[in-house]
Amino acid sequence: MAEDILRKIVEDKKQEIALAKRNLPERVLREKCAKPRKNRFFFKRLEKPGPSGINIIAEIKRASPSKGIICADLDPAALARDYESGGAAALSVLTDTPYFNGSFEDLKTARKATNLPVLRKDFLISAYQILESAVMQADALLLIVRILEQEQLKDYLSLCAELQIDALVEIHSEDDLEKATIAGARLIGINNRNLRSFETDINTAVRMKSLLAPHQVAVAASGIQAREDIQKIKGSGIWNFLIGESLVRSQNPKDFLKYLQG
Repeated sequence: MAEDILRKIVEDKKQEIALAKRNLPERVLREKCAKPRKNRFFFKRLEKPGPSGINIIAEIKRASPSKGIICADLDPAALARDYESGGAAALSVLTDTPYFNGSFEDLKTARKATNLPVLRKDFLISAYQILESAVMQADALLLIVRILEQEQLKDYLSLCAELQIDALVEIHSEDDLEKATIAGARLIGINNRNLRSFETDINTAVRMKSLLAPHQVAVAASGIQAREDIQKIKGSGIWNFLIGESLVRSQNPKDFLKYLQG
């Protein structure tokens, strides 16, 4: 079932991109990318542990295919400000509409409300979407190894470098890590959730961290709900954590962030 969802998301994304290209040709998008923009340098914020010994990328997430609606009345600007006040190192914003109820506007609104670097989280399968990310002022974007070919991944990382957008390259398995390393990825997101089964195990991050090259920086994602989860994963040498659902569901995101940081 979960594998079918992932396949369907990718197929739907192809149609979404085709429609976007008709409305705004890639040539015009490239021209828009030529305009100067102020980058907030996502990777630099994560290279070293923050004041609390960790960095949290706090996510703005309205819904998901596996959990349905997470927060029906989510206010991206207010949540972004709470995250910044709570000590988040960066923001992650879902921009996929059909499956996550996100939008480009959510990212723009969140970025405008804070001084934090912002990651565009979506299913990126085309260079067109990377250009889109630059135009919407994203400081970083997510590249999921499982849905990309080796050459695609390499080319997209090159385009990101050209546009000065950082890339968080998501892996789950040894094969994913090998592809990411060959492509030259430095910032590695270890997804504790298996996108085939949607099962989540925080030990995945602990196990995969030991396989990373010395120059690669890890980010643990999915299934992190308590300070104990962070401490367990931190013991493996990971100091970056992408946290979404547990933050969005919390009654006081600012205080919950402070609790997670100890």
